[in-house]
Amino acid sequence: MNWDVKKLSDIATTLEDGNWIESKDQSPNGIRLVQTGNVGDGRFKDRRDKARYISEETFKKLRCIEIHPGDILVSRLPDPVGRACVLPKTGEKMITAVDCTIIRLNENECLPKWLLYYTISDTYQFEIQKRVTGATRQRISRKNLGLIPIPVAPLPEQQRIVSILDEAFAAIDKAKTNAEQNLQNAKELFESYLQGVFESGDWETRTLNEIAENLDSKRVPITKSKRESGDIPYYGASGIVDYVADYLFDEDLLCISEDGANLLARTYPIAFSISGKTWVNNHAHVLKFSSLTTQKFVEIYINSVRIDEYLSGMAQPKLNQRMLNKIPIPMPTIEEEEAIVDKIDALRAETQKLEALYQKKIDDLDELKKSILQKAFAGELETVKTVAV
Repeated sequence: MNWDVKKLSDIATTLEDGNWIESKDQSPNGIRLVQTGNVGDGRFKDRRDKARYISEETFKKLRCIEIHPGDILVSRLPDPVGRACVLPKTGEKMITAVDCTIIRLNENECLPKWLLYYTISDTYQFEIQKRVTGATRQRISRKNLGLIPIPVAPLPEQQRIVSILDEAFAAIDKAKTNAEQNLQNAKELFESYLQGVFESGDWETRTLNEIAENLDSKRVPITKSKRESGDIPYYGASGIVDYVADYLFDEDLLCISEDGANLLARTYPIAFSISGKTWVNNHAHVLKFSSLTTQKFVEIYINSVRIDEYLSGMAQPKLNQRMLNKIPIPMPTIEEEEAIVDKIDALRAETQKLEALYQKKIDDLDELKKSILQKAFAGELETVKTVAV
């Protein structure tokens, strides 16, 4: 492979940062401000609903640099540092923020698509990581970005490889989109079934405090400095956060998160069962159930319904004990509950198999992209087999 390797600054006719635009400089409309959030990993993310602008007057006063379709924008901030996109035609006059570097290439030496594909390779990211700075928030300076080595094949070879990558990645992206949709469909099918189960029953309801004993008064937080390492699960709002040497509870119980942010976003299950020797801090409510209902049924129900109306606090929403006690729970017979739980567990198992299958396909497609890119920039890419969609 007889390719040159050149510094990015040596193949660019323009390599400069965008403009420092403060909130006070922004306007409701005018000239579009492209930010680091618009720079995806190899693609432009329009995010029209979050668009920012400056006026023509501010553009002139701050001597802003106009960016044009075809310019390459590189984000010097995570995640990941150094990701890039080509600016598309949007019909708008645009500038970019100071944490984006504007690159225009000498196209007699390097094609924009060639560089863009290189920026999503592992080799490029390795070179970026060698040059990032910052302990709490990593970034790369424009100077260090300009030092990144870029393999530069002869133009006809660049054109040939870019053409192969265009075709291969279009097929991979289509297959990935299908797999992601199938993954979403599997999740929605399960959620739809859950909703149907709880909407179809003509059952009486009781509040949580009528069917469970609240053990919150027994919760004790342990600061990190005082935790002794052990094999006892230490639970918080999101589940196990540590393993400690002592325990508070030794029975089957249900924990419900107090964390209002998660109760709204559902980042992780808000209700989860614990069993045996455990320690629970003050970020999860602890409930012990009577014989009137099954704990598993309540766990499934709480995780399937919205309880936003029971939260209090605007800045830091929280589910306090008083409001927790008011949550109504449907009350089928114990036999009905057990049948419902069995059906849901069976469907969940099948759904999880499908989700694992589709997630593996997505992961495999990502790995295929990496493999193709590695071959491309090692000069080993001849053809790519058609990807099944």
